[in-house]
Amino acid sequence: MSEQIKHECGIALIRLLKPLEYYQVKYGSWRYGLQKLYLLMEKQHNRGQDGAGLASVKFDVEPGQRYIDRERSNSQTSIRDVFDAVNKTFKKYESKPDLIDDPAWAKQNLPFAAELYLGHLRYGTFGNHSIDYVHPVMRENNWKSRTLVLAGNFNMTNVDELFTKLVNLGQHPKDYSDTVTVLEKIGHFLDEENQQLFRQYKNEGLSNKEISKLISDHISIKKTLQDSTKDFDGGYAIAGLLGHGDAFVLRDPWGIRPAYYFVNDEIVVVASERPVIQTVLNISVDDVNEVKPGHALIIKRDGTISHDEIRVPQTRKSCSFERIYFSRGTDKSIYLERKKLGELLALKSLEAVDFDYRNTVFSFIPNTAETAFYGMVKGVDDYLKMEKKRLILEKGKSITEDELDEIISMRPRVEKVAVKDIKLRTFISQDSGRNDLVGHVYDVTYGIVRNDVDNLVVIDDSIVRGTTLRESILKILDRLHPRMIVVVSSSPQIRYPDCYGIDMAKLGDFVAFRAAIELLKETGHEGIINTVYKNCKAQQNLPKEVIINYVKDIYRPFTDEQISDKIAQILTPKGMNAQVKIVFQTIENLHIACPNDLGDWYFTGNYPTPGGNRVVNTSFINYIEGRNQRAY
Repeated sequence: MSEQIKHECGIALIRLLKPLEYYQVKYGSWRYGLQKLYLLMEKQHNRGQDGAGLASVKFDVEPGQRYIDRERSNSQTSIRDVFDAVNKTFKKYESKPDLIDDPAWAKQNLPFAAELYLGHLRYGTFGNHSIDYVHPVMRENNWKSRTLVLAGNFNMTNVDELFTKLVNLGQHPKDYSDTVTVLEKIGHFLDEENQQLFRQYKNEGLSNKEISKLISDHISIKKTLQDSTKDFDGGYAIAGLLGHGDAFVLRDPWGIRPAYYFVNDEIVVVASERPVIQTVLNISVDDVNEVKPGHALIIKRDGTISHDEIRVPQTRKSCSFERIYFSRGTDKSIYLERKKLGELLALKSLEAVDFDYRNTVFSFIPNTAETAFYGMVKGVDDYLKMEKKRLILEKGKSITEDELDEIISMRPRVEKVAVKDIKLRTFISQDSGRNDLVGHVYDVTYGIVRNDVDNLVVIDDSIVRGTTLRESILKILDRLHPRMIVVVSSSPQIRYPDCYGIDMAKLGDFVAFRAAIELLKETGHEGIINTVYKNCKAQQNLPKEVIINYVKDIYRPFTDEQISDKIAQILTPKGMNAQVKIVFQTIENLHIACPNDLGDWYFTGNYPTPGGNRVVNTSFINYIEGRNQRAY
């Protein structure tokens, strides 16, 4: 993606199923779990760079000894800082191998010498980078079975409803955020489950000490999650640790947010991305399972593992942006899907240049679009193969050797045109000189495009705001003096806000929305804008379950091509010599390429949860009333 948008968070959970001594003997270190957690987090750094944290739970420690440890950072080098802090304690004893290599001594004397770990990487979609918002977050209690550690990849659309219910229960939440609300919601029903078991065992005449042990053994994580999530409206993958050693990873019923796991007799591993687990543990794709939508992977203190239904699974709406851009492209399925997205754009790309492939250079905007580029080139090559066959059959036996050579030589012209200067990109901020700096984010390869003769087709993952295209990329590509520049987006037009974790929350930011608004004004349909506004306002106080997405009416009068042409006009910088065209993926082809991940609400406005319709209407109201704020 040529322009950076912040995305979902990443989670990593490890449960060691053997005593620490086992890993010391087999792998040469009791820190085996901690080392694997570091790798899981480092391999998912793409999912969050605003903060990182980890927490651990030790089993079987005596009262008075610390059994939960936590370290968090909100620095630019958060993963490194977290693990530097963890390792700082260990380094004190490196000169004493008889101690540091003794698992029993380490467990009694060192933090993070534990059996259960939870790591998290954060993108602050609400823009708050305070350390208080960095996961894992904790709800501590002197009773282990009431202590809750939570980390997640989630956004709730109905925080207001959930918050009000907590207040009506008599609570006084310390903050108004989905993180605190989810923590307190699950924590409340965890308390309820504890209290119910306490009353049951107390009636049996048992002592409080005996009861604590029985609660830890018999507490129902499944029931706690079922009770606490019944009002959740959003996308979520939530991981939790209980102080006595139980753990869980919970996924929303639509499968919006991802979670994968691996289990053998030594370890349980959960992460947001499948190839991360494959790489860290050196296992095959078939060994990694998906946490099913609406289910929770539950790991009890005694090592019992279950995969339980918490909410009734709904029509699968896994986030397609995961496939297009955000997840690691080393996942087998994602790699093939990205190639297919590019391949399905080949004909539209050729149409844009009137099939003049001889005078067209095909390239990509680094670097995540490279896989889609391979697919696009394959699609163009397939078209040319059909052309070769047609021409040869047409010529028949009369074909000359020179004509045959010319036909056989038909192939797409493929070059690497743009190279990103990563170091420069990280220097750029929001100061007054930003636009000039942005203009130098990419370098171009000179001499491969013939002046005023060649077309240049470049593929990108998506076009959200279009700022980087207008301020940087198109200006830079124009230095090559192509006749025409065609920017191809492997995703469809982004028309609606996301409210489940991706940082795309304001309608006014989307170039597709701005294009539609301009077209309505230019074509005399400005009244539609006012009608949509009135309809959205009329629904403001209705229950979210009956709200209709009226913002769809903004786009209804126009074809996709009309909006694409207007986008090209908006994004063409002043002084451009080359003609600019923009080609977008179709919704139909998106679903062909990603058949198992049909979450497309940012393209279609078809939100999987009722809260989505409320968010998009509120976002439109904010736009009309000039409020530059989120709608949820």
